[in-house]
Formats: sequence, structure tokens, C-alpha cells
Amino acid sequence: MPTNILMPALSPTMTEGTLARWVKKEGDDVKAGDVIAEIETDKATMEVEAVDEGKLGKILVPEGTAGVAVNAPIAVLLEDGEDVGTIKAEAAKSPSPETPRGVSTSPKGEVKDAGSHGAFSAPLPKGEVKPPLGDLGKSKRTFASPLARRMAEQMGIDLSSIQGSGPHGRIVKDDLVVSRESGVVSQKATQKLTANDSRLTTAKQLADAYGMKYKEIPNNSIRKVIARRLVESKQTVPHFYLTIECRIDNLLAARAEINDKADGKFKLSVNDFVIKAAANALKAYPAANTAWTDEAILQFEHADISVAVSTPNGLITPIVKAAETKGLKQISEEIKDLAKRARDGKLKPEEFQGGTFCVSNLGMYGVQEFGAIINPPQSCILAVGAGEQKPYVDKGEIGIGTFMKCTLSVDHRSVDGSVGAEYLQILKQYIENPISMIL
Repeated sequence: MPTNILMPALSPTMTEGTLARWVKKEGDDVKAGDVIAEIETDKATMEVEAVDEGKLGKILVPEGTAGVAVNAPIAVLLEDGEDVGTIKAEAAKSPSPETPRGVSTSPKGEVKDAGSHGAFSAPLPKGEVKPPLGDLGKSKRTFASPLARRMAEQMGIDLSSIQGSGPHGRIVKDDLVVSRESGVVSQKATQKLTANDSRLTTAKQLADAYGMKYKEIPNNSIRKVIARRLVESKQTVPHFYLTIECRIDNLLAARAEINDKADGKFKLSVNDFVIKAAANALKAYPAANTAWTDEAILQFEHADISVAVSTPNGLITPIVKAAETKGLKQISEEIKDLAKRARDGKLKPEEFQGGTFCVSNLGMYGVQEFGAIINPPQSCILAVGAGEQKPYVDKGEIGIGTFMKCTLSVDHRSVDGSVGAEYLQILKQYIENPISMIL
């Protein structure tokens, strides 16, 4: 009998996703391992691979659909001898969440905007088109994707005045962009709030009221998840901050000598040394290598260092696992590989989920000092600034040295102030004496 292909849960935080693209089309033969679709998760876009063989009998959710719940049917797979006529309306019912069938996943590098939303139901009389599930009960003249409806409300565009370019005339995001450029605006939009109106609460309302020009850049799933997690972190984790200054002349000299002798085979960065120092310090002082739970504080055996990497879709933190056991060359190679695949959206979930400690370095941008937001459930994140030459006094003598500030953001529930301070002292020793990291 026909088998439902379900929206898979591709990460622990995923409750819904965007069906970015169908690789297979209706009627295509499918073999186990074939990529059939691409799904945008809260972290990246993943390829969905077929587990069973058969024929893609019916696509239930059009590509570009946002907000598809985990375990919701997205397509129907037919076995040998079955045809589309065997698909019943009941085929769209989900099995229990514990028994998803028909898909497996692997990472993919492209993130796309959300678009239309739909579902399959029983066959209709010839010539009749039924609106997708997301539009049931709405006017037949305003079939639109959820993203298009949200954009229309924000932009003040009357959907009834737009001709949709999506399946069955459905209005999608691009239609809204074209309409805005052509000046199609609803009567409701012309009734703007005045500058003194007490209802002015959002940036959009303020911008409209004061005539401020702007360009709207829709938030993708990754941006929304990052925003939600940052708010949750600042609201639920009691942050405090400790800053220490490290002299890095020895580190810079060691780096230059190692890179020179490598003869172009590899090239270490300052951040490679910082990651190694952070990991070694955690191994030497595990009280800072923790996570808070209501039942107990978890103290980890290995220093799995999450490294903040900026991507076009937002910040992601790939992990150098057991970094205290790895040399500088291996750490450098892993970071380069992880960072490249993070920007391409090709990380596997286990490569960016987890971690026991985070390092965020903005020194390459000339930022001298900053306080980073903790990445729960981790207890600490180290914010690394730029090296700066300045005078110093040592035993009554004035000299010129290069100094770098490191600020530790700490979850006060699991790491006390004295623990954070002692950890930074050990970190400083490793950074200022890099030979101790090599031996």
C-alpha cells in the first residue's frame, strides 16, 4: 500500500521546517539512497534521501513551503504495481511520531526562502482546482503561501489585487516583491499610524510613521532560531563577565616560526592557539567545563570547543571535539574544514550540536574587547579581542608589548566567580607560554 514520506526531525530543536526544493518529481522512480528533496532546518538545508524503493506517486507539500510540522506527510511513495489511483485521502494521515518512514538525511549547502504551502486530498472533478490546505476557509481569490500572507500584512499589500505566479495561481513571496515595486498597496496600508500614536511599538511602525525609507529582508528559519535562542539565553541564564589581558608576543613569535618552518604546508592562526589554550585550561581546571541542569551540574571529561563562525545565514558553532588531545596543526586543519562547510551549510548535525565551551574571536575585525552571549546549555563562552601594542612596566622597566583581552561570559548557576577567575589565570599561562601547549 502507499507509504507516506514524512517531514523528518533533523535536529533536537526542530519542530517544523521549510521544504526548500523537490529533487524528484511526481512519477519518478526512487531507489533507496536517492535524494528526493531539500529541507531547510533551524540550522542548515539538508538533503532528504529515500529509504524505500518505489515511485514518487504524489507530492503533498509544494517546494518553498514554510512551517511544515515534523512528522507531517510531505509525499506518498508507491510500491510496484500501485498507481496514483490507489492513493486515498487517508494516505495523508501521519503514523505515530515514533515511526517515521521513507526518508533519511544528509547535509546540503543551500538555504532558500520559504514559499507556498499545500496538501493532497481526494481527487477533484475534472477542471476543478482545490486550494491547498493552508488556504481552506479563505477567499478563493486570495490563495497565498503563509510567508506571502505575513509579508503582505507587514507591507500593507492587498492580496486580492495580486495575480499569483505559484501553483494554481497561488501568491508567493516574489509576487509580493513585484507588487511593492509596482506600487500596489491596500487601502488599509494608507491608514498609517501617526508619529504621536501610542500604538507605535515595532521598528516597521515607527519607520512608516516617520517616513523612514528601508528595505525588508525576510528572516529565514536559521535567523529566527538564532534570535529565539539569544533571547532565551539572556533572559534565562544569569550572565556575568570576567576580563583578563594576555601578552601575546611569545605566541606571535612561536606562530611565525612554526608557519615559516611549515613551508606553506599549513598555516596556524592566533585563534588556533587560543582554542588549544582554552581546551588545555579546561582539562587542567574542569570546574569550568560544565553545564547546568536542575538536577545536577554536568562536568565534562573532554573539552569540546565550539567555535563561532559567521555565515550568510547567521552564526553557527562547529565543534573541535576533545581539542585538548589534538595538536595545533590538527586543530587548524579541522577549523578550516568546519568553517568552510559551515558557510556552505554542509555540516552534519553532530558537528555543530553539543560542545562544552565556546570561543568567539572578533580580533580580526579590530574589536579590542566584547562580551559574548552564552550558548546554552554550555556554561561559558570566551570572547577574544584584537592584539594591540602598548607600553608596559616590568620590574621598573618600560617596554612595548602586544596585548590581547579575553572576556569570559559565565553562567553563574554552574560556574562561580572564583572558578571563572581561576580558569582565566590558567588560560593566560598557556597563551603567554605557548611552548607549554606544544610539549
